[in-house]
Amino acid sequence: MDVDSYISSLDEPLAAIVARLRQILLMTAPGVYEIIKRAQPVYESDGPFAYIKAFSETVAIGFWRGVEIRDPKGLLEGQGDTMRHITIRHPAEIDAAAISDFVVQAINLNRVLGDPTKGQDFADQEKRKK
Repeated sequence: MDVDSYISSLDEPLAAIVARLRQILLMTAPGVYEIIKRAQPVYESDGPFAYIKAFSETVAIGFWRGVEIRDPKGLLEGQGDTMRHITIRHPAEIDAAAISDFVVQAINLNRVLGDPTKGQDFADQEKRKK
């Protein structure tokens, strides 16, 4: 499955939300790698930095290093050690400027710190989960 197929498999308004989030990601960071992993679109630059996940009534856009992203509007949610997400119920809720800023920050964090799924930080997280 590719991202176009993922979007076309969704009902409205979820399809419109995912399509708009994808557009923001690709316009903000042309050339990033886009793939379906774990049944959702994942975006990579020096490792994964963002994902989009449609649920039954909402869509989440998440960031691997979300706890390290500056979020002056308080849009990011989550309780984990590293990841944060935004929950969207309607296309009108999408804050394109904030999401673009988060994408830039996430890519820069990966550029500086490396792939968030590799190295000591990730290994420590996995140990804490067990």
